[in-house]
Amino acid sequence: MNLKNIFLGAMALSMVSGVALAGALDEPDNMAPFFTDTSMKTMKPEADFKAAWASTAKDKQDMMMKECQDGAMSKPHAEFCANLMMYAGHK
Repeated sequence: MNLKNIFLGAMALSMVSGVALAGALDEPDNMAPFFTDTSMKTMKPEADFKAAWASTAKDKQDMMMKECQDGAMSKPHAEFCANLMMYAGHK
């Protein structure tokens, strides 16, 4: 019985922490406006990227900027974050 409780606790913890790791940069709805294709491999040109950024809600912009400034969070999205920092007027 004790082993069962330990296993269930560990599984619940892994599920909760997995959800906590997903951020704004991992949400397809947040990222889709910045890409030309559904696979999100090709980013839009500068003017379209800036327009997509301008139409993004302020709270989402703040979350995306915060994640791009975090080295660990931004690593899988390095090209996107580089563009975001350059085109979003980050100084």
